[in-house]
Amino acid sequence: MSPLKLFTLIAAAAALPIAAQAQTVAVAQGKLTGETLADGTRVFRGIPYAEAPVGGLRWRPPVAAGAWKGTRDATKFGPTCMQITAGPGTDSVYAEPIPAMSEDCLALNVWTPKGAKKAPVMVWIHGGGLAGGSASSAFYDARHIAAQGDVVVVTINYRLGLFGFLSHPGLSAESPHGSSGNYGLLDQIEALKWVQTNAAAFGGDPDNVTIFGESAGGLSVMDLMASPLARGLFAKAIAQSAYMVINPGLKAGAYGAPSGEQIGTIAAAMLKAPDVAALRAIDAETLNAAGPKIGFFPQPVIDGWVLEKQVVDSFDAGEQAKVPLIVGFNAGEIRTLRRLAPPVPADAATYEAAIRANYGALADDFLKLYPASDLEESVLAATRDGIYGWTAQRMAEKQAAAGAPAFLYYWDHSYPAADSLKIPAFHAMEIPYIFGQVGADAVLPKAWPRAPVNAAETALSDALLGYWTSFAKTGKPAVKGAAEWPAYGAERGYIALRGQPAAAADVLPGSYALHEEVVCRRRAANQMWMANIGIAAGAIPATPCPTKRNAP
Repeated sequence: MSPLKLFTLIAAAAALPIAAQAQTVAVAQGKLTGETLADGTRVFRGIPYAEAPVGGLRWRPPVAAGAWKGTRDATKFGPTCMQITAGPGTDSVYAEPIPAMSEDCLALNVWTPKGAKKAPVMVWIHGGGLAGGSASSAFYDARHIAAQGDVVVVTINYRLGLFGFLSHPGLSAESPHGSSGNYGLLDQIEALKWVQTNAAAFGGDPDNVTIFGESAGGLSVMDLMASPLARGLFAKAIAQSAYMVINPGLKAGAYGAPSGEQIGTIAAAMLKAPDVAALRAIDAETLNAAGPKIGFFPQPVIDGWVLEKQVVDSFDAGEQAKVPLIVGFNAGEIRTLRRLAPPVPADAATYEAAIRANYGALADDFLKLYPASDLEESVLAATRDGIYGWTAQRMAEKQAAAGAPAFLYYWDHSYPAADSLKIPAFHAMEIPYIFGQVGADAVLPKAWPRAPVNAAETALSDALLGYWTSFAKTGKPAVKGAAEWPAYGAERGYIALRGQPAAAADVLPGSYALHEEVVCRRRAANQMWMANIGIAAGAIPATPCPTKRNAP
């Protein structure tokens, strides 16, 4: 080759946009070629972290992904896990196109900032009710949080719906642990093991991993904190809009709910599958479509292996991972999730009569917090506080009581596009701010009400991104020039996120004490909680809670 031609080729390569230049790393399974973005952030997509064991992946624990030959292309996302796309309805702001789906979906994606060296690692667990969502959603594009926060960000897929959470006596019989139903959680744990093995290849620190997630992702964070199988795989946790539900027992019912195996047996009968072999013979598309039709509601189960006891009991006993925690909820959680709330009653008299019949001696406390003067707002607020507010404050309180730093937030910020739809501070509204997705280049679901592009919204996003990533670095959320976030303690301190952050104490006074008392009474009486709040509560046991509320 002539010197002139060589010079021409070198010059042409140098002139290519940075984003077009490939980047290669070596992980335990082999080499990967990713992509380098214009700011120097590297992205590696569709990396398999697990694969099917002998006999196939359906309803079996995952095994670590095997090696590959040569260099694997990691510039494209892998398939999403089987799920039903979001349909029309009050929560359609979340709907976005679902790309190709497959049962073989256990892959993750990595964003790593330029020059990363022993950087904190943040592992995002997507929401979607354990029935939908994907790590490849543009909603979770992590280029901004990685670059601005100087952190490595990993987003993971995990099995969903019937594929991820079906228990059945035949499946339990196959397991050396006598377990079935927690396959989605086992996927998450396998992904965290992969991160431990491979974080350093991307400039990350495996000893400084933060798990974070919203909604079902927040629930997953809470379950991982409770699971002995996840112990030591992460150093910090962030749970956004989590919900501390009743988990079915694998073989025995709990709190008025049937066992996981009972639910699975009913599901199999509805699918006309007499045994596990017949269940596995159903093609993936048919099985996927069947989940909503048969009313299957995916939940982790108490199997004595992945989850040893009810998560609420694990936190009461101080047996959860004692790691620094950020936890919080949004003022308008139920505005896009109205199916969680009972219908608004016809009039104030009907409402008050139902509350007095249901809550007895607690009715005055309830009506003070959720008065009959504004029925719709009271129904929404009571449902929010009984699900998300109670969970967030309970997690903060129990974590602080266990001696671990806990930081509570309350998101009450909104903007005109959301206000015009009557969904201010709605469920998941904070996510784009944390991911730095509030600029003109933000990629969000089509119907998502967009924040205005201005200095105030950018400043709020910078503050949240800074709080989350500084917490990942040090265990304390702190941003120069922003309000100091008080740790949760005797004063029940929290950060109020409305406009610019502000430190405050005792969020929604009286709400946590009321809902904790109700749940405590129901637990003592072996009754269901969380799906029965306010006018839908039914008669609450009159006997006061037998245990005092833990104070940090």
